Amino acid sequence: MAIIHANSENFEEIVLKSDKPVLLDFFATWCGPCKMLGQVLERMAENEGNYKIVKVDIDECPELTSAWKVVSVPSIFIVKEGKVVDSMVGAQPQKVLEAKLANL
Repeated sequence: MAIIHANSENFEEIVLKSDKPVLLDFFATWCGPCKMLGQVLERMAENEGNYKIVKVDIDECPELTSAWKVVSVPSIFIVKEGKVVDSMVGAQPQKVLEAKLANL
């Protein structure tokens, strides 16, 4: 599974209409904790999971960042059937993210 990069044009289709749960990461390229989380997400993407990993660059998509009320990065949302079922702020350990996804 590969990490998917979303923007305003494809966000609804990729995230809100997904047939799988989505781990949605709002990040910035200049953010240290975002880079650490990015490495975790890369490792998770190497495994076949019953979920998608989607990233949104806050600098390239300010309208999505505002619509999702992101004020700190990284901001992580778990979206299932178009609805947010969990959210976290800050870099999270892989075990925490995988446990949250396993409980869906």
